Amino acid sequence: MIMEKVILVNEDDRSTGWMEKMEAHRNGVLHRAFSVFVFNDKGEMLIHRRALDKYHSGGLWTNACCSHPREGETTEEAAHRRLMEEMGFDCDIQEQFSFIYRAELDNDLIEHELDHVFFGRFNGNPVPHPEEVCEWKYVSLQALHRDVNMRPGAYTEWFKIALNEIRSKKTAFV
Repeated sequence: MIMEKVILVNEDDRSTGWMEKMEAHRNGVLHRAFSVFVFNDKGEMLIHRRALDKYHSGGLWTNACCSHPREGETTEEAAHRRLMEEMGFDCDIQEQFSFIYRAELDNDLIEHELDHVFFGRFNGNPVPHPEEVCEWKYVSLQALHRDVNMRPGAYTEWFKIALNEIRSKKTAFV
């Protein structure tokens, strides 16, 4: 099994080194990440439920995909790679914004990430990898905001933060 590493960064997103992924999550060290949000032509967002046996946040609803860039890979290249690995499709994406967050998760893990948020457009049905995704759907932003407000524990921490940012930003995607 390949040991995955994450890129450690400062608050200006400048690399400060590398660390094994699980060690970074156990110690809450700031590292680079990305989240891809995909919309169809109706303005609905593609969300999925993480596989139940994911190492954290299993069974929670979240955006189309998220992860960390690998050595020698740009953040955008990593976003395209994970979109294929998790959801079984790729599409044009554009970075929209980034944010830093720190959240204590299940399994005594801490996400402390500088998260680059990409938007993409896709109108088809994904073919998700079952080790990553147990369920998916397109949902209107209005219905999504309502459900997140009623059931915040059903969604990942980074998704809720990014969704609030999306609400405050008007883009061509939504």
